[in-house]
Amino acid sequence: MYSVANCKLRSEYRFIFHSIAALLALSLSATASAAGTNSPSTAADSAGINSTALNTLYDELSKDAHPDLKGIVILRNAHLVSERYFNGDDAGTLHDIRSATKSITSTLMGLALERGYVRSVDDAIVDYLPNLPRDGKEKIKIRDLLTMRSGLDADDTDPSTPGNESTLDQSSDWIKTTYSVPVKRPPGEAYVYCSINAFLVGAIIENATKMSLDEFARKNLFEPLGIAKYEWRHVPVNRTTGQGNLRITTRDAAAIGELFLQNGKYGHRQIVSRAWVERSLAKEVPISAVDRYADFYGYMWYTKTEQVGDRSVLAHFASGNGGNKIYIVPSLNIVLAITSSAYNQGYGQKRSREILLKVLSFTNP
Repeated sequence: MYSVANCKLRSEYRFIFHSIAALLALSLSATASAAGTNSPSTAADSAGINSTALNTLYDELSKDAHPDLKGIVILRNAHLVSERYFNGDDAGTLHDIRSATKSITSTLMGLALERGYVRSVDDAIVDYLPNLPRDGKEKIKIRDLLTMRSGLDADDTDPSTPGNESTLDQSSDWIKTTYSVPVKRPPGEAYVYCSINAFLVGAIIENATKMSLDEFARKNLFEPLGIAKYEWRHVPVNRTTGQGNLRITTRDAAAIGELFLQNGKYGHRQIVSRAWVERSLAKEVPISAVDRYADFYGYMWYTKTEQVGDRSVLAHFASGNGGNKIYIVPSLNIVLAITSSAYNQGYGQKRSREILLKVLSFTNP
């Protein structure tokens, strides 16, 4: 059940059918598909996005001194209006979106709740994690994990903390290592970004559903979205990395964004509840003091108001190391997915934000 090879094989069998489904769901007509290649696009103009400015941006990015930008996909009004790939990638390339995966793991928690596997975000995590030490961890709620307020001594920006992500990467038993991390502060008190929280969310889903996280995702999220080709890292012992390392295409990252832009609907089907989308994108925790790229954090989704000329534009987004982004702009009905391999390089995040601001400046309200 937890075999990556088996998961990949099943995914390949479904690839053709679900790829077609994804194209139909996103209204990728022959015209839009042709416009979405590495050639100038009239589809963007039809959607109110200046294609001349857009292609100038693409040309500039193709000359970037850092050859690690991979893909850009833009949807407007549920249509693919433009895409461009760089540095060897194409529409079918799987890309590790790193911590943008957390937003997908959060979505899977919403689905686990809706299907009755998990009762409430206010449940104590000890209810779903057998043998969890009762050293203060029994006070942590699922909600605390989703909002990065578990209180665990874990900080991905501080390698000296016992719950730092690097410690997990070196572990031979991720659950055992996670259970050994002490509680530093009362749960719910303070936002501290740490991957261990998302890993525990994934572990809770796996325990509650008795499925690997990627198998639960396949049945309840990926197949309904037409996502057939993907890979998700598995680690010792029999666990999926809920905090990152999901490999999907840039188009499929955009499909996740479209799902949230449409309040949980994809096409005519309600895949995740509107209530869960609203809670995920809510301004749950103010974080601008510790994150220059975001104002608020919800259930593993970020929110920031950007100034674009004389307009203030609200954007929600999933974010991963290296500049991997899924931006959602409700006021303009736009999804912008960016994949990048600038891992552990500060310019990756900066570049993706600059791409967002330029695309918004090219877009008519």
